[in-house]
Amino acid sequence: MNFTSPPQQIRQTIMQGEARASDDERILMSTILGSCVSTCMFDPVAKVGGMNHFLLAEPLDKEKKSQFDSSYGLFLMELLINEMIKLGAVKHRMKARLYGGANISSGLGQIGSVNAAFARKFLKDEGIEKVFEDLEGTSARRIEFCPANGRVRSRTVAEAPAIPATTRKPQGAGQAPLGSVELF
Repeated sequence: MNFTSPPQQIRQTIMQGEARASDDERILMSTILGSCVSTCMFDPVAKVGGMNHFLLAEPLDKEKKSQFDSSYGLFLMELLINEMIKLGAVKHRMKARLYGGANISSGLGQIGSVNAAFARKFLKDEGIEKVFEDLEGTSARRIEFCPANGRVRSRTVAEAPAIPATTRKPQGAGQAPLGSVELF
């Protein structure tokens, strides 16, 4: 008998503003989403898939930014489709799954819902079949996607309890500032 070991898995983290495609069965793409949206697309005939991760559907100030910027939905949806086509996928065979779009912080308004609505409309307008969605709500999600076979695993990250505004930090020795962090 001839036994071969399974191929070594290669993890790729898809960050905000990225879109990648692959036909390599060793690739496992992953991302973590809050209000951002990720699209996992798959062509079952070509066995090509890809994932994107967009921060906003479109610029908040449309006069200052181009929609063809890597932070925005339109650019990253088109980029994902084009990357898949380069690997032999055909647009009318593509199937899509949508994830994310949570409204995690009331202070940020409904950014997640706006992102989710954009993704749904884009797929409809482009004639790409949406086969599943796990969008909106108030919880973050961790997504893992095998692009060569179209399998996706989505895990909801438990909601953190709200901290009342009147809660004070404990007094003690402070830590030197390390820099700024911007949360989305």
